[in-house]
Amino acid sequence: MTNAQDSTEGTEGTEDTGPAAGGSAPSRRSVIGWGGAGLALGAAVAGGAVAMTRTGNDVDPTGSDTSGPVPFHGAHQAGIATPVQDRLHFAAFDVKTDDRAAFVQLLKDWTHAAARMTAGHTVGDGAYGGLAEAPPDDTGEALGLSPSRLTLTIGFGPSLFDKFDLAGRRPDALVDLPQFPGDNLDKSRSNGDLCIQACADDPQVAVHAIRNLARIGFGTVAIRWSQLGFGKTSSTTPDAQTPRNLMGFKDGTRNIAGTETDRLKKFVWVSEGDGTDWMTGGSYLVARRIRMNIETWDRTSLQEQEDVFGRDKGEGAPVGKAKEHDEPFLKAMKPDAHVRLAHPDANHGATILRRGYSFTDGTDGLGRLEAGLFFLAYQRDVRKGFIPVQRSLSRTDALNEYIQHVSSAVFAVPPGVRDKDDWWGRTLFSKEA
Repeated sequence: MTNAQDSTEGTEGTEDTGPAAGGSAPSRRSVIGWGGAGLALGAAVAGGAVAMTRTGNDVDPTGSDTSGPVPFHGAHQAGIATPVQDRLHFAAFDVKTDDRAAFVQLLKDWTHAAARMTAGHTVGDGAYGGLAEAPPDDTGEALGLSPSRLTLTIGFGPSLFDKFDLAGRRPDALVDLPQFPGDNLDKSRSNGDLCIQACADDPQVAVHAIRNLARIGFGTVAIRWSQLGFGKTSSTTPDAQTPRNLMGFKDGTRNIAGTETDRLKKFVWVSEGDGTDWMTGGSYLVARRIRMNIETWDRTSLQEQEDVFGRDKGEGAPVGKAKEHDEPFLKAMKPDAHVRLAHPDANHGATILRRGYSFTDGTDGLGRLEAGLFFLAYQRDVRKGFIPVQRSLSRTDALNEYIQHVSSAVFAVPPGVRDKDDWWGRTLFSKEA
């Protein structure tokens, strides 16, 4: 939908964890290649050899240090209700194997690597000091950097359930998104069997994480498409200043906060009885790449810009009100104002958690910026969250003159990794789960 500034009004518009899981996987010194994963990944070598680590291991474990680690383990995955970081590297993958055991092993290997990286450690035995004849376990570009609040969040796309005899396990809420009016989707930059969302306050830390997971998955999965993002466009921290999108307006004013446990339970987390037991504690993610017609917008009068959104550009106050967080009076706005159309009151209460980022990807060859919003929204049920709001917006939103949706994907985001013996996707793939 859009780069709406009111998260629940814009549809397009907290996790507990412990120390990094070392796991029981062998190190590169004992295994040079991995079946299924293709590359070495492991914990410290038995006998006292310790994996090389980046700085940041002495960071305050309470998370009060903004450069420190975000706990990896918990009932829910980090990177959803977690305070939003400044940078994003998002990657969608296609599965390249029909070997279920190999894919499950990859998920376990990824989990071990993710736990280590989010804690500020290198993957396996590190980027140097090992066998000269073997590739290092870690690519090394994050050596010396703090964890930068890195979070890694995995999701499973609808197409994954066509593999590994999983058709009967596909949640009813994981629906294929309809074609909305105005969509101009690039199929090569849409969908995917699974995704990894890496968020951090340092772009190199986020890129390092995706790079290493892609390297570990070589031969089992391959990146289908990816997106870098900067300048978070929503906040899950109520006392933080509301960020602005590339149109200059505050974005995510009414977003669900990470501390609002009641609203998270109602609108974001899948609950028991929602239809698919393995998803309990998880969520559903919609990812949309929204191109902004920046040059046209920049030549639009201030009054029209404010009418399009239904808020003033400076304070972010709704029409007729003085402060950003004043309750909007929807009927005071123009009928096609973005905030009016995206507000829960106009959509039977539909509410989502926004976690979007701005992007600029050079120019389009015609001298125009390839820029916009990479929109990420989490919800308990896509059919009751994103879809009804986007249907409303796609029909009459005044903002549609200045934006276009150019890629799209939807994913089932499983519950969190509970402890060092748990792994991403266990509830889906384990019969005993």
